[in-house]
Amino acid sequence: PPPPAASSAAAAADVTIKVAAIETGYGADMWKKVAEAFTAQTGIKVDLTTDKKLEDVIGPSMQGGDYPDVVHLATGREAALTEQFIKGNLIADITDVLSMTVPGESKKVSEKIAGGFTDTSLTNPYGDGKTYLAPMFYSPCGLFYNAGFLKEKGWDVPKTWDEMWALGDKAAAEGTYLFTYPTTGYFDAFFYALMYAAGGPEFFNKATHYEEGIWDTPEAKTCFDIVAKLASYTNPITPAQANDQDFTQNQQLVLDNKALFMPNGTWIVGEMAEAPRADGFEWGMTALPAVKAGGDGYSYTWFEQAWIPAGAEHQDAAKQFVAYLYSDEACKLFAESGAIQPVLGIADSLEGDNKMFYSIYDNGAKAAMGNFAAFSAIPGVEVRTVFFDPVNSLVSGSMTEQQWIDGIKSASDQMRANIIE
Repeated sequence: PPPPAASSAAAAADVTIKVAAIETGYGADMWKKVAEAFTAQTGIKVDLTTDKKLEDVIGPSMQGGDYPDVVHLATGREAALTEQFIKGNLIADITDVLSMTVPGESKKVSEKIAGGFTDTSLTNPYGDGKTYLAPMFYSPCGLFYNAGFLKEKGWDVPKTWDEMWALGDKAAAEGTYLFTYPTTGYFDAFFYALMYAAGGPEFFNKATHYEEGIWDTPEAKTCFDIVAKLASYTNPITPAQANDQDFTQNQQLVLDNKALFMPNGTWIVGEMAEAPRADGFEWGMTALPAVKAGGDGYSYTWFEQAWIPAGAEHQDAAKQFVAYLYSDEACKLFAESGAIQPVLGIADSLEGDNKMFYSIYDNGAKAAMGNFAAFSAIPGVEVRTVFFDPVNSLVSGSMTEQQWIDGIKSASDQMRANIIE
C-alpha cells in the first residue's frame, strides 16, 4: 500500500471542508489566507464562513443537522453556543490531533503548543484527560505599569507581595498610589492568577468548583488578605470611575503616574493609544508576584477555542486543518493580524510591545488558565457580583473583608448545589 501521507493526499483532492470562524477585532482576512495556505499544503479545499455574529449564521443550519467541519468560536460569549455543544456532548474528541504531525512540518502538534494550554477545563471540559477544544489566540493578562517611571525612581518590579507592599509605602511617600483597576470585572484574571500563586492548580480547581470548606483554607485566606490589603493601597478615586463609561480614566491614572499598577490585558496599548501620558512613559507588564520568596509568579491568559462538531461530515480532514493551525505558516499569517497562537517561542517572531508581553512565560512566570465552573441560573447570584464587585466597597471602606468572605461562602454553597457537571 502507498505510505499514509500519499494516500491521504489522494483522498484529499476531492474533499471540501466547511470552516466557520468568528470574526473579531483581528478581522476575517487572516482566515482566508490560512485557508488558502492549508489548501496549498494538503489539497483539501476550504469553504470558509466568517461573521461577527457567527452564531446567527451557523445556528439555524446546525439545528437542521448540517454542521461545519471546524468551528472557531470561544466560550464566554453571550449566545453560549460553544457551551451548549459542550453540555450536550456534541463535540468530537481531538486528543489524537495532539499526536499528529503538523501538515508540511516534522513536529507533532503537542511539541508546538505551549505548556499547560491543553490541560485545563477550557480544552478538556469533562475532566477525563481528553481534549475536545483546541487552544487558539491567547492574550496574557498581568499587571501593567509605566516602566519609564519605575526606572526613573530606581524602583524594582516586585517579585513577591511583601516587596509589593514595601513599594506601595515608598510610592505613597512620593505621592503615588500603588494600585488602580479599570473595573471590578478585571479582577477575574487577577483573582484566578492569585489563586494559582497561593495554592497552585490543585487549589484553583477546588476553589473554582466551590468545594465545601475551600474558603476556610489557608490558601483562600492568603487570597482574601492580599485583595483586602491591596484595596487599602488603591487610588481612592478608582471605584467612582470603575464602570463601563469611565474605566479609561482609571487606566489614565497609570499613564499619569497617579497609580503604579493595574490589572489588564495586551489590548490596553491599542485602547490607550491616543491618550496623553507622562514624559518618558513606556509600557511594562509583569506577572502577579509570588506569595512568598521562591514561589511562582502567575499570569492569567485568555484564549479562544476551535473545535470539531461530533456531527461533522469530514472529521479526518477537519483534524488536519486543526493541526495546521499550529504550523509556522499559519502562526505567521495569524500574527500579522495580531492574533497570537499559543505555540512555544512565538515571542521571538514578534516586535515592539508584543514581544515583551508575549515573552512573559519565557521569563519564568507560569500560565494560569481556566475559570469558575458554570452553574445553572440562581436569581441575583453571579460570579462577578459575589467575588469581584465588592472590591469597590473594600476600597471605599463600606464593606469589611469578613463581610466579603461571608458573601462568598454563602453564594458558593448555592453555586455548588447548582453546578453543571
